[in-house]
Amino acid sequence: SSSKATKTIKLAFFIPGAILAGIVMGWIIFACRHWGKRRPRNDDQSCPAESQRKDIPSLSLKKKSLTPTTSTYVFPSTPPVSSSNSDVGKASSYFGVQIFTYTELEEATNNFDRSRELGGGGFGTVYYGKLRDGRVVAVKRLYENNFKRLEQFMNEVEILARLRHKNLVTLFGCTSRRSRELLLVYEYIPNGTVADHLHGKRKNSGLLSWPIRLNIAIETADALAYLHASDVIHRDVKTTNVLLDNDFHVKVVDFGLSRLFPNDVTHVSTAPQGTPGYVDPEYHQCYQLTEKSDVYSFGVVLIELISSKEAIDTNRERHNINLSNMAINKIQNGALHELVDPALGFGTNSSVRRMITLVAELGFRCLQMERDLRPSMKEVVGALRRIKCEELKAEPGEVVEVIVEDDAGRLKGNPPPPDS
Repeated sequence: SSSKATKTIKLAFFIPGAILAGIVMGWIIFACRHWGKRRPRNDDQSCPAESQRKDIPSLSLKKKSLTPTTSTYVFPSTPPVSSSNSDVGKASSYFGVQIFTYTELEEATNNFDRSRELGGGGFGTVYYGKLRDGRVVAVKRLYENNFKRLEQFMNEVEILARLRHKNLVTLFGCTSRRSRELLLVYEYIPNGTVADHLHGKRKNSGLLSWPIRLNIAIETADALAYLHASDVIHRDVKTTNVLLDNDFHVKVVDFGLSRLFPNDVTHVSTAPQGTPGYVDPEYHQCYQLTEKSDVYSFGVVLIELISSKEAIDTNRERHNINLSNMAINKIQNGALHELVDPALGFGTNSSVRRMITLVAELGFRCLQMERDLRPSMKEVVGALRRIKCEELKAEPGEVVEVIVEDDAGRLKGNPPPPDS
């Protein structure tokens, strides 16, 4: 009987203890679940920027608000995203340009048929297409759909949607960022690139006479001057990015690398990008991008126009592989005739010789190693127009001096070569 009493006492203590332990465990489990459900909401509320950062990167063309003493600007590695951009995939337009479906553009290009390829570059392939409304277009298909390509895609859309100039290509629209591929739709420019006519598949056409080449230089310079006045640096100026219509008027293209140049700064700091042979050496060495970086690249374009030579050609002698180096050496040594395309009439037409000499001198100034010695694009446009009109005397105080020293094309202020 004493044994039974002992067991009864033990059970009397055990059962209430077990019940109490169960209640405590149940409360702990409930509290953990409740806390776990609430935690993501608290994170979202406290860090909205983190959730937005995964959306569309947008590079606004509105001028940045910087202190007057700022002399440099570093582009963020991940551009901030405005909340309005998150609905691009649902909208029918973005910055005023039409949003196309992938199916529409697949149909327009006959499923991106290789026979419709117009050309390609570092970022994508361009196809000939015809929309359902009858418009003939060029469709750029970006090689990859990753963050970097998305950034370039949105950068080009925003710039071309906001800017209007007769010598800039017109952007008709694009696909949504949620599309299976990133596609851009431009007006179709039928006559190829300047590079095609100078040293590419159309080089034997003989259509680029000197007057046409000079006009190409003027229109390209005018487009770049407009960009700079709008605080945009193209950053990839080259003859393959200058298209020609049937009347040989210019359309500057490819703004994937373009950058906004903020107010009150002397340069922007960013990793060098561009095409070998055209990249400003000061930008390449110092990571400082300025409007004068475009000026240097345009200087290479000027030399291409007078020589019909490629910016980089590994088949040339080692010190002439880079066209800018070759041009500087020829001009300094009084051997401009060795650089100029003989088909232009440099040796037979005195008027053409004089104009080419002046353009070579202007190109020489654009190719100066120090950016402060280069003219602005506005000054370049003025000089080219005076050359076309044979107005050889610059206005007082003009930075670019349009002069003719002799047929060798030596620049005023340059010491003559030792053997002259």
